[in-house]
Amino acid sequence: MYAFTAFTDALQRRLAQPLPGEVAHGRMLAGSRLRMVVKPNEKTRKSAVLILFYPHEGKIYLPLILRPLYDGVHAGQMAFPGGRMERTDENLTRTALREAQEEIGIRVSDVQVLGQLTELFIPPSNFYVQPVVGMMKHRPDFYPDPREVEQVVEVPLDTLLDETIVGNTQIDVRGVLIDAPFFQIQNHKVWGATAMMISELLQVINEQ
Repeated sequence: MYAFTAFTDALQRRLAQPLPGEVAHGRMLAGSRLRMVVKPNEKTRKSAVLILFYPHEGKIYLPLILRPLYDGVHAGQMAFPGGRMERTDENLTRTALREAQEEIGIRVSDVQVLGQLTELFIPPSNFYVQPVVGMMKHRPDFYPDPREVEQVVEVPLDTLLDETIVGNTQIDVRGVLIDAPFFQIQNHKVWGATAMMISELLQVINEQ
């Protein structure tokens, strides 16, 4: 537990400093984004995701979710739990916590917020997403909402820190092949906005 506390304390201090932002995002930028003409506009909406660290069996973990297949731009993709901001949310931190509670069943009262990463614009869905970083002192009990979550994937931090999981592939997105850097995590390719957030997260961790 001491190692986990030392990690989260150092991470909280680092998140309070200037963030690498676009430079880190650019390392995992999919080809489609380079050709995307959509820019933030009056219809752009706010959203937030929760990056949640917790200890388990002597290691540090964080959960990703596999989205179910549906008729939408993010169907079947790996992501952090999260979603759009509601009028009742006083801020985006509240959005991230509420959405994580709804999607994977965590107890918001058990989460300590450590800080935020750089806000990221997602052209396909016309959202700004705010990554919120938090921690729990124990492994949460997960109760995924089947309408939102196909599977909760618990990822050891050691896995993310392994540079051999980074690759590049072509992905068919609605009939268009795009070049996409990805993280290979437990038989899943994590790419797009989630990979860009992970890239910034890893740089922040490595700079602690």
